[in-house]
Amino acid sequence: MSEWSDQRAASRPKVLVNLGSGRKGQSRLPAMFAEWREFRVDVDPNSAPDLLSDITDLSAIKSGSADAVWSAHCIEHLYLHQVRKALEEAYRILADDGFLCVIVPDLQSIASSHVAADRLHETVYQSPAGPITAHDMIFGFGAALAQGHTNMAHNCGFTPALLLQKMQEVPFAQIVLRRRPMHELAAVARKRAPADQSEREALLAALEL
Repeated sequence: MSEWSDQRAASRPKVLVNLGSGRKGQSRLPAMFAEWREFRVDVDPNSAPDLLSDITDLSAIKSGSADAVWSAHCIEHLYLHQVRKALEEAYRILADDGFLCVIVPDLQSIASSHVAADRLHETVYQSPAGPITAHDMIFGFGAALAQGHTNMAHNCGFTPALLLQKMQEVPFAQIVLRRRPMHELAAVARKRAPADQSEREALLAALEL
């Protein structure tokens, strides 16, 4: 167990708010969250979330009540002008020592490896829902869209510079970007800066970044 996980496990059970969670058990969360209480938020009633809501309105969640907010492949379903509101809501519900982790498709990486090479139709990886192509990663999961799930469409997209710009519109004390395998970008934003570099690196390691 990482130093970060050791420190957190010594206190009360922590609360993770999972934005755009999908069905229970569908999210592939890092092991550090295994003993945390997961509070699931989703706009799709078929996912049976704890809170049925658009992530730009988390007013049902008390300010400062979340130890962490996780958003994997979610904010790209918003329009770009809505992203700041969603990030502001995440910031509001975080405890003073909390953090936000956002994961989105890396459009720069996809463009370089698949669009420029005329491979938009090719499978990038296999998901529990089926094969995911570069086209799916840019525009939204085609199989779900074909079934009428229009909320699965992507209405914006991110490169490292744009993701950082949107994160910086909210007063986080520290923001770290990391590239992940399978053409993903991750941003970790903390409400309060870590005490030192080792604390920062411990959290990144626990988040498998």
